[in-house]
Amino acid sequence: MKAFQQNLSKLEGADTQVLGVSMDSPFSNFAFAKDAGVTFPLLGDWGGKVTREYGLAKNYDIEGVPMESARRATFVIDKSGKITHEQVDDEAVDPTKTVDACVRPKMKS
Repeated sequence: MKAFQQNLSKLEGADTQVLGVSMDSPFSNFAFAKDAGVTFPLLGDWGGKVTREYGLAKNYDIEGVPMESARRATFVIDKSGKITHEQVDDEAVDPTKTVDACVRPKMKS
């Protein structure tokens, strides 16, 4: 999230709205954003419905306790709702490809 914050001006300059989504509570998201210096909206998918719909739910076993959490992912969704770029797991940590996908000039038909 910090890397996206560092690239926020480039993304917003390319007519891109940045949103973070997590399965955490609004209170956790607020504390995280404050601590990390994130100024873009963080949305809570507390029940995990959206996480599961995007195929990002992952089951973990933490000291014998089963737990569901979200895989890290980045999506670029165009104004019609179509996913035009996707990075999942380790790829989603570095926003470089996502920034490039948003700022590159659109080809004319």
